[in-house]
Amino acid sequence: MITNPSSSAVNLISSAQHKAADAAHTIATLPVAKDEVGSNEFSSTNLLKPLLSLKEAEIETSAAIKILEVDEKVKGSLFEAIA
Repeated sequence: MITNPSSSAVNLISSAQHKAADAAHTIATLPVAKDEVGSNEFSSTNLLKPLLSLKEAEIETSAAIKILEVDEKVKGSLFEAIA
């Protein structure tokens, strides 16, 4: 049971940030293509997993923002009902 949606949303954003940072690091450290300066061990399939991780992080962040927006609306409605 979720008792504090704001806390859950912040944790989700933090998790998404770490996932995105790890994926970005993986992409940044991949070898480059043959026609560029660097290694010729480049394979585009190596990009798939980190790119999917970046997309997952984006979706998780969007979900967390929606949680925060709904929580704010609920709290606003409660304050209006009390007043």
